[in-house]
Formats: sequence, structure tokens, C-alpha cells
Amino acid sequence: MKPLSLTVRISLYFTATACLVMLVTGYFLAQAVDQHFKEGDRHELNGKLELIQNLFQQASSPEAFNRLPLQLHDALVGHHGLVVAIIDSAGLPWFVTPDAPSLTLLQQACQAPLATCNGNTLLHWKQADIRYRGLAQSLTTGGQSYLVSVGLNIEHHDHFMNRFLAMLALAIALAAVATAGLGWLVTRWGLTPLRQVTHTISGISAEHLTDRLPLDPLPTELQPLATAFNDMLARLDDSFRRLTEFSSNIAHELRTPISNLMTQTQVALSSARDKDAYKEILYSSLEEYERMAQMVSDMLYLAQTDNGLLKPGMAQVDLTAETQGLFDYFEAWAEERSVSLKLTGAATAPGDRLMLRRALSNLISNAIRHTPPGQAVHVSLNQGSNQATVMVDNPGPDIPAEHLPRLFDRFYRVDPSRQRKGDGAGLGLAIVKAIVEAHNGSISVTSAHQTTRFQIKLTTLTG
Repeated sequence: MKPLSLTVRISLYFTATACLVMLVTGYFLAQAVDQHFKEGDRHELNGKLELIQNLFQQASSPEAFNRLPLQLHDALVGHHGLVVAIIDSAGLPWFVTPDAPSLTLLQQACQAPLATCNGNTLLHWKQADIRYRGLAQSLTTGGQSYLVSVGLNIEHHDHFMNRFLAMLALAIALAAVATAGLGWLVTRWGLTPLRQVTHTISGISAEHLTDRLPLDPLPTELQPLATAFNDMLARLDDSFRRLTEFSSNIAHELRTPISNLMTQTQVALSSARDKDAYKEILYSSLEEYERMAQMVSDMLYLAQTDNGLLKPGMAQVDLTAETQGLFDYFEAWAEERSVSLKLTGAATAPGDRLMLRRALSNLISNAIRHTPPGQAVHVSLNQGSNQATVMVDNPGPDIPAEHLPRLFDRFYRVDPSRQRKGDGAGLGLAIVKAIVEAHNGSISVTSAHQTTRFQIKLTTLTG
């Protein structure tokens, strides 16, 4: 089943809400009209009860009491729809108007002994398909008790209420239809900015990732969405740019050794050579193979870390011993470059020993490579209460601030035109960052006052 559009949904919700409000309003309005009729009837019935009570009080003599039925008849002439019944204590009719209901109906409507009928409770009964509303009150005169019942024919009220309710129902139905139509139009008009945003988004492609949604013409509710979408475009643009650079760098890094291999092979095949010459060419080719193999291995390693396939162990690693071991490994190369190695402090951290050793090795080799002759690479270790810190400092020219955030990007070079034959493919710092993040740590770099510092923070909490 095809889902309803947002315009239709909002219109239906709005219509349903409006209908509910109108139904509740109509219910209370009908109750108010009915209550108005009841109060009007009560007022008229009370007036008739007071009239009858006053006539009874004035009948102070037997002769006056005997004339009382005639006086009641004269007093009630002209009151259409009014019925009166007066019953004595024996339950026999003392005075009854021609249209009064039977005594049984009146007694059932009262539902109380004569002495407790006080004229406050409205009585309802039906006779010959005609509804009546009345009051009953007991009174005592001359030592005799009487039940006076006064009723009104409310058939005209019922007719009015029926017509009123029918008109109210029709008005609610028409209002519901009008609300649905107007709600659809208003909603469609209100969603115009959203359709404009959709139109703009549909025109964005990989070639137009620099486009952005304008925020000023959008309503407040859509501005967070547009902002989030613009941020996503910025991230995608950056990712596409990095991917493009990454592909270009891979091609560049692979082209050089492949070109060298092709050239060497062509030279070797151009003329006959002795065994030593072929051996030298093979050794040169082997260096190029090793360079490509190392680059492919590094790229596979980074791909594994990107996909969470490398899970470091959590054994305690002595960072001091690992650093000293790397100093021994790089000692000959450092002496060749007239660079000294210094280690201060001590620290341990949970993690994978080989992975952390590789990260330290990449940082130390990078520091040795960029340290001027006669200077020293300084590795500082610090053990805190819940983290271990490793700082690798090397002197040299400051790295411009705009390059620092991208030093850990793959194949990134501060000087793109610089050829780094024998210096690796530019993946070392990216591998360091991947290893540190796999250990839930962080790495940062600063470069100022002729010193570049890489700082690693590893948590020591294993719980």
C-alpha cells in the first residue's frame, strides 16, 4: 500500500482534530440549550405552584374551599400545554385538568411519599407519545395533605431540539469537508519551502557538492534540517576530495616504481650482459618490489583498521622497554644522520604490544628523518592515574598551521612537489593514528619554536 503524502496526512490530522473540537463544542452547546429549556420550564412551573399554593391559603372557610376548584380552573385558562393534578392523602383525585396524565403516571414520576415532595426535582413522564416535564409538591391545609403536580407539554421543545441537533450535525459535516479542503490547501502552501528544498537537493550531484541550501528564506522549522544537510555536503565534499587525492596519490606512488622496473627491464633486454650486471638489475628491481609490497601492506592494514577488523589485545605493554628497543634498532641510522636519541620517564598501558611498537616506530623514524644533523630526538613518557602519555619531539623548521590537521591523512605531504624516494609512501602517520584510535586513545601534533611534537594519550583503565 502506497503511504499517504505528508500533505494528506496533515490535512487528515487537522480535519480529525477540528471535527473532535466541533463535536465537543456541539455537545456542550446542545446541553446548554436543553438546560436553558429546563430552567425556563422550572421557572414557569414554580410560578404555577405558587399560584395554587396561594389559592389554597386563601381558602380559609368551607365555602371558600368548595369554590377552590372553580378558581383553579379560571386561573389556569389560557395556559396551553399546562396540566395540573391535585391528589388527596387517600390517593384520590381532588382536582385534575382535562389533559392531565393518569394518577398512576404522576405517582410513578414522583417516586416519593407525599410528605417528601418539595417541588425542587423536575419530573419527566410520557403519555400518549407526548413528553411532559413537571414539579410535584405536597401541601397541608385544613388538616388535610395534598399532592399538587404541575406539568408542561414539552413536545415543542423536543421538535426544536431535534431540528437544532440535525442542523448542528449538518453544520459539523459541512465544516469537516471545508476544513479538509482548506487544510489541504493551507498545508500544501505551507510545505512549499520543503518542496523547494527537495528541488534544490535533487540538483546536487558529485560534481556539485559545493552547492549549499540557502538558510535565510527557509522557515525556522526547516533551518536545522538545511544546516544538517549542508554539514553533510561539506563532509561528503571533503571525503570526495580526499578520495580523489588518495586515488591520485596511489597512482603516483605506484607509477614511479613501475616505471623504474620497466626502464630497468628494457635496459637489461637491450643487450647481452654478464651475470653480475643482471644480478645488480635484479637487486634494484627487488628494492622496487619491496617498496610496492610495503605500500600495499600498509594500505591493507589501514583498510582493516577502517573496518574494525584489527582488535588489539589488552596485555600490559611496557612503553619504556619498547621505546628503548626501538632506539637500539634505529641507532645506526641515527648515527649516520648525526642525530641522537633521548628517552625520559616511564609508562605502561594496556594494548597490543606489536601494534603499539609499530606506532612508536613510525613516530621515531619520522622524527629522525626530519631532525637536522647535530640535534636530538626526545621521547618523553609520563604515567598518570588513568592514562599514559607519549611525546615525541624533534627539532626542525615549524610546520605551517594549515598543514597540521592533515598530517595524518594518507599520502599527504606538506610539500607536494617533494619527491621522497626511500622515505615511504606517506602512510606512516595515518597508521599511527589508526593504531592509537584502535586502542581508544588520541593523538595530536603541534609545531612551534622550531620543535614539532607528536603526543599520544592512552587510557590505562581496563574496566
